[in-house]
Amino acid sequence: MTRIDKIINNSEYKDYMRKIEEAEINRRFCLHGLNHALDVARICHIINLEEGLSYDKDMIYAMALLHDIGRCLEYEKGTPHHEAGVIIAEDILAQADFSTEEIKLICEAIASHKSLSEEKKDLKYMLFKADKLSRNCFACEVYDECYWKEELKNKGITY
Repeated sequence: MTRIDKIINNSEYKDYMRKIEEAEINRRFCLHGLNHALDVARICHIINLEEGLSYDKDMIYAMALLHDIGRCLEYEKGTPHHEAGVIIAEDILAQADFSTEEIKLICEAIASHKSLSEEKKDLKYMLFKADKLSRNCFACEVYDECYWKEELKNKGITY
């Protein structure tokens, strides 16, 4: 997965991820660093396989690695992370040799990953589902304080 290596070794990507980790140093709720992104990627890959979808593994991992990258601008400027993430992701994806069409599909998923897609066969659906399933709400110390709607909380292990 050479293109994925280009993302994780990209200096901008590393800088944005460092800023997110610094901003969340005292955060009590779920974090948005590399471990979360990799959990989302792996769950997306499982969904892709189990539901018989045919998305390229590089696209899945790129989407997951970049889906919360906009958090740094959300923390710095108040820009919603799903909007800021698209701007940041476009450049990083281009540097990692993704095609224009691949960038478009990945960025559409990043832009809409805060809501469930109606189409259960697209990247948007996969990203939303994996993002929620990656959270261990059932073992969370601040479960009752979490701002997530009850129906979105992950109450068991699914994938």
